[in-house]
Amino acid sequence: MSPEEQALALIEAARAGDGRAVARLLRHVEDETEVGLAAWRRLFKAVGQAWVVGITGPPGVGKSTLICRLAQAYRERGLEVGVLAVDPTSPLTGGALLGDRIRMQELASDPGVYIRSLATRGAVGGVARATGRLVSVLDALGYGVILLETVGAGQDEVEVAAIAGTTVLVLMPGQGDEIQALKAGLVEIADIIVINKADREGADQLAAQLRSVLRLGTTRSEGGDWTPPIIKTVAADGVGIGELLSAIESHRAFLVRSGREAERRRAALRKVIWREVESLLLRRLSRDPAAGAEFEGLVQRVEAGEFDPIAAAAFLLERLAAPVSARSNPDP
Repeated sequence: MSPEEQALALIEAARAGDGRAVARLLRHVEDETEVGLAAWRRLFKAVGQAWVVGITGPPGVGKSTLICRLAQAYRERGLEVGVLAVDPTSPLTGGALLGDRIRMQELASDPGVYIRSLATRGAVGGVARATGRLVSVLDALGYGVILLETVGAGQDEVEVAAIAGTTVLVLMPGQGDEIQALKAGLVEIADIIVINKADREGADQLAAQLRSVLRLGTTRSEGGDWTPPIIKTVAADGVGIGELLSAIESHRAFLVRSGREAERRRAALRKVIWREVESLLLRRLSRDPAAGAEFEGLVQRVEAGEFDPIAAAAFLLERLAAPVSARSNPDP
């Protein structure tokens, strides 16, 4: 079968409820195989139905447990749930630890929940490079809610806001540097702030500090009309999950009512197109021997002082965009 035929067969099996087909489909898309790219292009026309909730925050705050409780709550409402947990990548093997998937095993027996762990593979911003594609695949397959958990590695996890409709920042009492992290940028992407493990000492003090930070008038992409609610939860016991669910629904309703959901989707599409430009170039360089050789030749010419890096990049773009017959002359 051709890649298009294989892609169509996988899509049909996945939509029929075959979990193995879903897994194979996502693997093909993540690995950018011909089958995966054909499937993604076909499925992209059907995106836009799911609501994507990004869950971010420092390690150890209980993001995985919170996601388990949210997934269970959405299942009780009859929605199918996709969970994408982005794990840190080993710098030696390139593999992921998959710890989040292990912690979500209690969801594994529910056929209405699909869980997948992703390796960052060197991507910055707390999410893997293929995350946006996989979100759109689950969306097109009919999952009503997609919960996206980021690595939780620090203050640069703002990429999740470009994918999620609602971004939930999770903190816990006693970490010491929560407010500094917020001031450094996370508060700008937080639509909802959760203080998890709120039964611990210091939860009320942390909530008061957060309210002070929010009152400073942080500039927000929504124009300042939405003030992130601060919700206390004890996810391990299911405390506060209903309130969090209501806050997510309120935020979605606000975006729809204000017209900003459409603005977010348009901004996300811009990023998708830019990323596909980048992916096309990377695939061309890695899979086309001639293009790869040309790139290595440019490296040598920059090393020799013939080109500076910007000129080399511009030259390479021109060469890659030109027809094959026009790329026989190696000189600019």
